[in-house]
Amino acid sequence: MARAGLGPGWRCLFANDLSPKKAASYRANWGDDDLWVGDVHDVTPAMLPGRVDLAWGSFPCQDLSLAGAGAGLSGGRSSAFWGFWNAILALKAEGRAPRTLILENVVGTLTSRGGRDFAAIGAALASAGYRFGAMVIDAALFLPQSRPRLFILAVADDLAPPPQTAASAPSALWHPKALLAAHSALDEQSTRSWIWWRLSAPRANVPCLADLIEDEPVGVRWHAPEETEALLALMAPLHRERIRAIAASGERRVGAVYKRIRTDRNGVKAQRAEARFDGRAGCLRTPAGGSSRQTLLLVEGDRIRSRLISPREAARLMGLDESYRLPTSYNDAYRLAGDGVAAPVVRFLAAELLEPLLGCATAAQAAG
Repeated sequence: MARAGLGPGWRCLFANDLSPKKAASYRANWGDDDLWVGDVHDVTPAMLPGRVDLAWGSFPCQDLSLAGAGAGLSGGRSSAFWGFWNAILALKAEGRAPRTLILENVVGTLTSRGGRDFAAIGAALASAGYRFGAMVIDAALFLPQSRPRLFILAVADDLAPPPQTAASAPSALWHPKALLAAHSALDEQSTRSWIWWRLSAPRANVPCLADLIEDEPVGVRWHAPEETEALLALMAPLHRERIRAIAASGERRVGAVYKRIRTDRNGVKAQRAEARFDGRAGCLRTPAGGSSRQTLLLVEGDRIRSRLISPREAARLMGLDESYRLPTSYNDAYRLAGDGVAAPVVRFLAAELLEPLLGCATAAQAAG
């Protein structure tokens, strides 16, 4: 999805994933000339061509997510970062360090293991001569999905950021309190290497969740009435009252529902269904990330129906166009979306930062 977001102006020279199923989806959309399927820890410099403008790393979030196990970068999945980083160091040793790097993951990276994981990433970047900064960008600025993600952008020491890409102070839009706290805990070398990246406020015309929903979905079925009733029965009184008010209004409204474990005032844990009707879906997640799948609730007067989000709807919530080829299996398609990066966010970063940075470098080389 990073490739889809970057767009046709970029050329991919190497792509890697451990999952054969995700690799199959990549082949279906991009071919396999540049694809290697295997453990990132086994990537060698000989597999990586030349010196590239960008190396993008979206490593698994399960060990960093608040819903996951909390093992951090030493966990079995999220330790993939170190495999990626070892490949970067090997390229640097050959004088081929990528000009820019982007690392993408959940916001929990900022607080994982008391902030030590974020500090470790910063120390690694700084010690390799990269200048870097981080931003939290919510896909909800572009799409009807609440999906805040951390993006760390690093530039090689021979790449001077043009003035319009860097700010003297953080921005409330891109640098929330958790990021400020994580930045304050960096070591001295990392702090000296830090850049407050400057991004414009996006002007995207964000659709509503209802605009993306299929009337006759492919790959899922509408629940039987008793299944919908069981879902409603899991809701707290406040959520049921909200749905009754929507039904009484006669409006057609689409809501998103997650099942969560909540603790009541007596300390008893119970499963609850929680609905939102703000025109957005909740963050697409997969069971592997420690969360349930998301359910849609369609309210049309007295008629209330429910079903899972369809594969194509999930793809739309990630900003993928209608021609994007999805796996035929529901589980595989949903996992592909839930583990991905929102394509419009990638395009925004490319337009706001990557292309100005690299364009400046090209101009400087031409002048030299």
